[in-house]
Amino acid sequence: MLPVVVVHGGAGQIPNERAEASCAGVREAARKGYEILMSGGSAMDAVVEAVAMMENNPLYNAGRGSVLNWKGEVEMDALVMDGCTLACGAVSAVRRVANPIYLARLVMDKTSHVCLTGEGAFKFARAMGIPEVPEESLITEYARKRWKDNLNPEADHVQNQMGKMGTVGAVAVDMQGNVTAATSTGGMLNKMEGRVGDTPCVGCGGYADNQFGAVSPTGHGEAIMKVTLSRLILFYMEQGKSPEEASDMALTFMLERVSGLGGVVVVNPKGTWAARFNSKQMAWAAVQQEKLHHGLYQERILPSLYSSHQADC
Repeated sequence: MLPVVVVHGGAGQIPNERAEASCAGVREAARKGYEILMSGGSAMDAVVEAVAMMENNPLYNAGRGSVLNWKGEVEMDALVMDGCTLACGAVSAVRRVANPIYLARLVMDKTSHVCLTGEGAFKFARAMGIPEVPEESLITEYARKRWKDNLNPEADHVQNQMGKMGTVGAVAVDMQGNVTAATSTGGMLNKMEGRVGDTPCVGCGGYADNQFGAVSPTGHGEAIMKVTLSRLILFYMEQGKSPEEASDMALTFMLERVSGLGGVVVVNPKGTWAARFNSKQMAWAAVQQEKLHHGLYQERILPSLYSSHQADC
């Protein structure tokens, strides 16, 4: 079953005019990660490069294309985790960096810390030679429009949140059986300045352990944090559940306990994988044994706030 890479482009409701491009983006990212694995690269290399590709794609809420906080500024979070050693690195509320996922990996590789935030993270990026980019280069017209729409006192804030593109992430297993996870996001639309969601929090926005597997989630960050979604899924897998069963159990618990919508991509050390969600949509793709799998809608309905069922993109 080895190796495999599985990516997601965010859970929620994707506008019809952006759906196919979102699906194409996750397929490209999955192919990129798989090429790295098949050339002998590590699972960490595969997930980082897959996520970086989506950070560079303005369709997603990560890197270029990130949503804006209430002041109209970009603040981004990212996390990587290595299942072999449990090494991890994260950044939160970072600005003026094109690829926060690269910075998160440097935190893991070059410091004794797990997470750097804000200006401290930016100073570390500068020390590591990561170039500063103009904030305007990270802001799309689409993101600016959604920000302005949500400032209107009469705005439908629920609809505006669901209309955004989502957090991106990836999990992988390499030829040596090592598992890894990576997640990156621009956060919540019109969030308070300094708000940090689940993404840079170990066990919430991602987790990887060679003994059990790896998880990268997407969805409502506060809900994911309350149930430590990624670690909860691996707890169920420790009890003998498959990646799909564990994902469904954890997503159902999150919905019932804290009304949380979201999705996950999951792998176990043998290469069995799952892409599951209880939101209306989640763009995802996986490559294994030279075969590409992908989707946008649920193949089998999970407990959800939605009842519609449509074919994969």
